[in-house]
Amino acid sequence: MSNITKEFVKGLWAELPPFRVLLGLCPVLAVTATAENGFGMGMAVIFVLVMSNLIISSIRKIIPGKVRIACFIVVTASLVVTVELLMQAYAYPLYQKLGIFVPLIVVNCLILGRAEAFASKNPVLPSIADALGMGIGFMASLTFLGALREVLGSGTVFGVPVMWESFEPASFMVKAPGAFVGLGMILAGMNVLNRYLSRKKGESEPVSQNSTCASCGACNSCK
Repeated sequence: MSNITKEFVKGLWAELPPFRVLLGLCPVLAVTATAENGFGMGMAVIFVLVMSNLIISSIRKIIPGKVRIACFIVVTASLVVTVELLMQAYAYPLYQKLGIFVPLIVVNCLILGRAEAFASKNPVLPSIADALGMGIGFMASLTFLGALREVLGSGTVFGVPVMWESFEPASFMVKAPGAFVGLGMILAGMNVLNRYLSRKKGESEPVSQNSTCASCGACNSCK
């Protein structure tokens, strides 16, 4: 049970997908103009990630090694079609806002990276825990960045006004340049926090949270 908890928790901070191992940055930058968009995309990724890890882990022993990536893509594509249909049926306005980035979940490096690095090599329960942790961390990251941009660019969060009446929004924050500015602010803040925690522990430099992996090139969870 402790191993399952460890696999779940790592995705919430130590290997936070967009801010630690820098995976899945395309939707992070493209759909986070509002907190609602970030949350919606994050929930879609959680569903696809959890189900793909579950399926791939269940059939990992019968997938031929030479075609494993093609099999991963087929599984992921089938799940993305399911997500598209569900969003069209029950959340069509959100589906319209997210646009092409919903079907592009198929090639999200986070999905394929977890399939290759973890689900294809581990049992079902740890794979589900890994997917849940990574998915929740990804969703929280998108929602936080979307909320930051929405507050600074519109003075609202999830469409609810949260700033004072005289607040002058920086409208560029809800446009394309605002995504890079918001991401830079978050990464800078995390670096400052890392250095503070390192000094508190008596270390001269922050401890690296990730190392290059032979399988996915980004994380250390498949050692």
